[in-house]
Amino acid sequence: MSLGNSLFHARKKCGFSQEDVAEKLGVSRQTVSKWETDETIPDIRQSKKMAVLYKMSLDDLIDFDLEREEIQEAIDKTREETEEKIDWTRAWGKKYPILLKYQTEVNIPNYARRITIMLDELKRDYQFSEQDAMLVLKDILYQVWKKRKSSD
Repeated sequence: MSLGNSLFHARKKCGFSQEDVAEKLGVSRQTVSKWETDETIPDIRQSKKMAVLYKMSLDDLIDFDLEREEIQEAIDKTREETEEKIDWTRAWGKKYPILLKYQTEVNIPNYARRITIMLDELKRDYQFSEQDAMLVLKDILYQVWKKRKSSD
C-alpha cells in the first residue's frame, strides 16, 4: 500500500474529513489531498502531527494497512465461545487446500507424539498453561518458517 493510501485510510478510520485534517495541521485541504494521492509527501513534522491526530505511532501511520486493521479488530471482538465454534481448519482450508487433505497423507500420530513432547517441555520448563505452551510453540514454528522462507 502506498503512503497516500495509508494516510487516506488512517484519516477515514478516525472519521476526519480532509478539511478537518487541514485545519488541525495548518495546511490547505488541497495539500492533504496531494498527500493522499501521492502527488507530494508530507514532511516529517507534518507526518508526526498526523500520527498524533490519528492516535497512531509514526511507524504505524506510514505502514497503515486497513485490511490488517480490520482483521485485528475482528479478532479483538471475537468472543471465546464464538472462537470455539469455528472450524478453523475448514475456514483456512479455503485459502490453503492442503489443510483439508493432509490428514490422509501425513503420519499424524508420529508428529503429534513429538509435538506433545515439546508442549510438555514448555509447560514444565516455563510453567506455561496448556494454551500458552501451544501458542508459544505455534509462534516458534512460524518464526522458523519465516526465517527459512526469507533465506530461499
